[in-house]
Amino acid sequence: MMKIGVCVVFSAMEDMDAKFKAVVDQGFDNCQLIWWKTDCWSDENAATINELVKKYGLTISAFWCGWDGPKAWNFYEGQKTLGLVPPEYREMRVKNLCDGADFAKKLGVENVVTHMGYIPENPYDPEYEPFCDAVRVVAEHLKKNDQYLLFETGQETPVTMLRCFETVGTDNLGVNLDTANVILYGKANPVDALEVFGKYVRNLHAKDGCWPVNGHDLGEETAIGKGKVDFRGVISKLYDLGYDAYVTIEREISGDEQVRDILAAKEYLGSLIEEVSK
Repeated sequence: MMKIGVCVVFSAMEDMDAKFKAVVDQGFDNCQLIWWKTDCWSDENAATINELVKKYGLTISAFWCGWDGPKAWNFYEGQKTLGLVPPEYREMRVKNLCDGADFAKKLGVENVVTHMGYIPENPYDPEYEPFCDAVRVVAEHLKKNDQYLLFETGQETPVTMLRCFETVGTDNLGVNLDTANVILYGKANPVDALEVFGKYVRNLHAKDGCWPVNGHDLGEETAIGKGKVDFRGVISKLYDLGYDAYVTIEREISGDEQVRDILAAKEYLGSLIEEVSK
């Protein structure tokens, strides 16, 4: 049975106890950690998290690993700033991802997720092979930790991601399917995307949103059920693929509205999963 969880975002050194207590108070028993501040991945913080996870009876399904340097979430500056694609940030971010994986290892987490950037769709692009070489370095580091490197969907077409997996060639690559991102970036819809890389999905962000309406900006994220994601189709396809892992709700706003939307999504997705599994 698929397990519904929620994202927990750490931007710096917030009250960790309060963050994990909120997860339990919302009725979840698992979460995906999203952490961008690379200088916070310390032994002390790992020990604190391990204590809190035990205290609250939580499972960390994946560690979403950030990286240093600029990041712009659009179709123009994003090409030059995101992930391992820009050559000027590649070496630094390879180290970031390896360090983040080592931190996740201390938490007992085997799935490490990140955005890889706008992977060149043309395999003859001069940056395609160097990018894949960098991914391979990270993947081989994670393999020593018995971990999987998960690409979060969005900035590349499903076929481009699949081609990258084939080029890199390690057996520990996977997909964190963000159901909204493939739409927000105008690359695919998540149901059809599963036809391409479904066997690689090891976690997902349950999120909703709309298609882009101009050539510069991503589409708009929405509450689940108010965008263009066919969640019934996604859950049904995942079930057909034999997926029985985590469905992690992500709502990228804050405050009371975020909590309301998360709780509504939990109820909606729970009903769909129960219905599909009958």
